[in-house]
Amino acid sequence: MRVALPVQKDGPRINEEITVREVQLIDNEGHNRGVVPIQQALEAATGANLDLVEIAPNSAPPVVKVMDFGKYKYQEQKKQAEARKKQKTVEIKEIKFRPMIDDHDYDVKMRSMRRFFEEGDKVKVTLRFRGREMAHQELGTKLLDRVRDDLTRLAKVEQEPKFEGRQMVMVLAPR
Repeated sequence: MRVALPVQKDGPRINEEITVREVQLIDNEGHNRGVVPIQQALEAATGANLDLVEIAPNSAPPVVKVMDFGKYKYQEQKKQAEARKKQKTVEIKEIKFRPMIDDHDYDVKMRSMRRFFEEGDKVKVTLRFRGREMAHQELGTKLLDRVRDDLTRLAKVEQEPKFEGRQMVMVLAPR
């Protein structure tokens, strides 16, 4: 026979959910009232017309604070939204080359790569060999060296050029 586990809820425990005997109480003005029985802490919260919120459950005894729980949850949501807003996801853009690329085509691809680095994205440079080009892999190596040299001010090599089947791959990250 299985025993049902208590439902775990998100966030801190409040009011009657706090089941310990003694707690470290901080009142609504932020003053430390010391270690008190849970019943006295609940009465203090009820008297102030606020909630008793467990803010440090792992300490001994747990620390509880008298505060407006709705306002506390709202402030936490705002903090999390602000943190999400500040984080930037780094994308990996891919630029494909061939060993015998013409100068103008090379310049166009380099302009795209510079734009990607200015936007803060990483660039995966793929050099694909077809047919007899596999016999002249040194041309591909020279091309990737040229790309690296042209972008030394903007980017650093995150992954050195390596062969994956019929293509060479190099990853560059913005400085």
